[in-house]
Amino acid sequence: MDEELKILAQDIVKKTERKVRYTIKHEPFKIGKTIGLGADGTPTKYIDKIAEDVAIKTLKKSDVAVNLLSEEAGLIDQGGDYLFILDPVDGTRNATRGIPYFSVSLAIGKKKVSDIEFGIVKNIANKDEFIVEHKLGSFFNKNPVVIPDVPANEPLFDFTFSKRYDSLIEELSSHHAIRSFGCASLEMCMVATGSLDAYIVCDEYMRITDIAASTLFVKEAGGIVADINGKKLQMDLDLDARTSMIAAGNEKIIRSLVNLRKKQVMD
Repeated sequence: MDEELKILAQDIVKKTERKVRYTIKHEPFKIGKTIGLGADGTPTKYIDKIAEDVAIKTLKKSDVAVNLLSEEAGLIDQGGDYLFILDPVDGTRNATRGIPYFSVSLAIGKKKVSDIEFGIVKNIANKDEFIVEHKLGSFFNKNPVVIPDVPANEPLFDFTFSKRYDSLIEELSSHHAIRSFGCASLEMCMVATGSLDAYIVCDEYMRITDIAASTLFVKEAGGIVADINGKKLQMDLDLDARTSMIAAGNEKIIRSLVNLRKKQVMD
């Protein structure tokens, strides 16, 4: 991959982060206002729009030809060979409610999640940075990340809850500690750093913009990302695709969660 693409990606993330932090400080009463619908069909908040506008402006001022897929604007085709997959604010509700756990996420790929080559997830609230490059590894604040070989004695699982009941959540919460933080990109990166043992989304809910960069981050750290049935994740890079998910440190955790869910459904 051309180095210019990575430099542009980092510039977009830096400028987007700065704009979001500035807006939260100086326009706190506007950040949660709904101002329309994004290309993915979900409500667009003020903070999402101003963050995306900075990213688009930076992209269009650059001499690098690259396309953009973003939650609010959809696909912007600039005739490039590569595609930037952007979530300008992942964890919008956290950001608008003052919960310090939200990010900007940007990945570089072409057509499918399996061909993503580079990614950045930046925790806007505390400036933690997760950077990954295909075959070169995952890095947390510039330090290399490898998922621990030995799992925790007391597993900690993380769910994105949906409105629909799922028996797996009830079963795991009966025997283990569970969390739900509200920012998929960061939650997946926490699996890679060993803070969480698995991140689970039972419904076909997640969009590619939420998980593109962090999927590569988990894989390069030695982990696995699969759907709720245990099949290794495969998605097209478009806003129509949705998926369930388990991100975990190894195949054994994936299998145990899949089998447990099947048992609960059968019972």
